[in-house]
Amino acid sequence: MDTEALDELAGQLRGEALGGRGLLQLAAATGLAAYAVWAAVLMPGFRRVPLHLQVPYMPSSAQQVANVMALLRGRSGKTADLGSGDGRLVLEAHKQGLRPAVGYELNPWLLWLAKYRARKAGCHGQVSFLKQDLWKANLSDCYNVTVFLAPSVKPPLAAKLLAELPDEARVVAGRFPFPSWTPSSTLGQGLEQAWAYDMKEVRRAARCGGTPGVTAAPQASPTGGLSPGEQ
Repeated sequence: MDTEALDELAGQLRGEALGGRGLLQLAAATGLAAYAVWAAVLMPGFRRVPLHLQVPYMPSSAQQVANVMALLRGRSGKTADLGSGDGRLVLEAHKQGLRPAVGYELNPWLLWLAKYRARKAGCHGQVSFLKQDLWKANLSDCYNVTVFLAPSVKPPLAAKLLAELPDEARVVAGRFPFPSWTPSSTLGQGLEQAWAYDMKEVRRAARCGGTPGVTAAPQASPTGGLSPGEQ
């Protein structure tokens, strides 16, 4: 829809009730705008991922970010944000001393935005945003993982995290919890809520409960002075 048509609709909104035809025009304009955003910004990252593993982009609110960071306070070690979007969680993790901080994202537009935000925040070259499928990323050296993903992908993701993360790792989920895990702690209410899971406790509960598919053995901490976990 061109600029003149949008201006005409805006004038109708300001001057009088739209009526049935006007409402249809407004709905069409809104739908076209939404589709344009989807096609340009969100669709590219979906083409490479199987349908059942696709995760829509939903930016985190300031309170959601604050709750996640609060559950990681006092920790150290490599931090990964799975489906990092515009990079806000990665930047906050870096500011909180969770380094190196890495974001995994397939969408090229969101990667560009994340890198722009990093440069603007003075963190260019200090954080990493990788164009990589999170399902193919090796997370064995990550000690903090943040996850703002839809409920439908939580079961397969839980299996991946159990297989790869070290015992000292902590996973923090925003918006939706892992349905089969018991959190070590939680913060917030409603969509602002975040859940923290310590992998050692998750594995212990899985062994006691006989959760299928849990075969990962405890992994050693990295060398070189890094002390992951709460201090």
